[in-house]
Amino acid sequence: MSDTVQNITAQTALLEAKAARSSWKIRVILAFLAIYVIWGSTYLAIRYAVETIPPLYTAGFRHLVAGSVLLAWALAKGQRPTWAQVRASVVIGFFFFLLGHGSLHWAEQYVPSGLCSLLIAIEPIIVFLMSSAAARVWRMNGMLLAGILLGLGGVGILVRGTGLESGSRGSLGPIAVLIGAIAWSAGIIYSRRSKLSGSPLLLSALSLLAGSAMLLTTGTLAGEAKDLSIANITTKSWLAFGYLIVFGSIIAFTAYNWLLEHYSPTLVATHTYVNPIVAVLLGWLYGGEAITLKVGIAAALVVGAVVLVDRGTNKLQRIG
Repeated sequence: MSDTVQNITAQTALLEAKAARSSWKIRVILAFLAIYVIWGSTYLAIRYAVETIPPLYTAGFRHLVAGSVLLAWALAKGQRPTWAQVRASVVIGFFFFLLGHGSLHWAEQYVPSGLCSLLIAIEPIIVFLMSSAAARVWRMNGMLLAGILLGLGGVGILVRGTGLESGSRGSLGPIAVLIGAIAWSAGIIYSRRSKLSGSPLLLSALSLLAGSAMLLTTGTLAGEAKDLSIANITTKSWLAFGYLIVFGSIIAFTAYNWLLEHYSPTLVATHTYVNPIVAVLLGWLYGGEAITLKVGIAAALVVGAVVLVDRGTNKLQRIG
């Protein structure tokens, strides 16, 4: 009888383990789909939103609403932030949202959404370089070197061959996007070293709220309050704004932080493989954004560069 009980117990444990692995795989797949596809679509949504809503206010109010919802959820689950977590969230909010999202929202007033996504696609390259600098360990192989060079070439084509008028205010748009990509990469590195690990929900809430406070303050100082007119906001901008809150901030960013808790920053940054493809296609299909030969060549270079950097990094990790 005891043998039978032991066999049943073992079989039950095996089934539970298989169910847990299956649940984990589904969770991982859904999380990656969120940062791959949803974030790819947010570029066009941002463009629509900033058409009639000031850019820093768009980002600030978007993250204020999303952060408040997530914080209420975290508190309801009994999670309580520490002062160390609050301090760390301010740093993450500064890099991710004030600099990262603030610059992107501002730039999309002038730069096509698909182009913005391609410029940000070099993020894995920046993450690799910054991670190496932070660890003070520089390792290189042929794939990594080729990827870095291809990425620089693609960015050069995008910045100099997009038809933006030299000397116009919009000519600063690509530079602002690149600054945002660098800031976001710095936030990735810092978040891996911060004391916010262990609670992706709380991390998302605190970081979103800290970033929203900085964005709204900066937007007010920049004079966006006088440019904000509720009556002039179009239905398209309202819908885009709602989409950014629910999908771009609450769902995708929570999935993003959960992935950072369990996988390397370089692997998580591979969402930039798919984001530009989704963004360029949506911009072309629904936003009237032209896909020129130069943009096509640059897109191939940038995406190819990211793939090479990812594979080169994985090769180094296997050797290490």
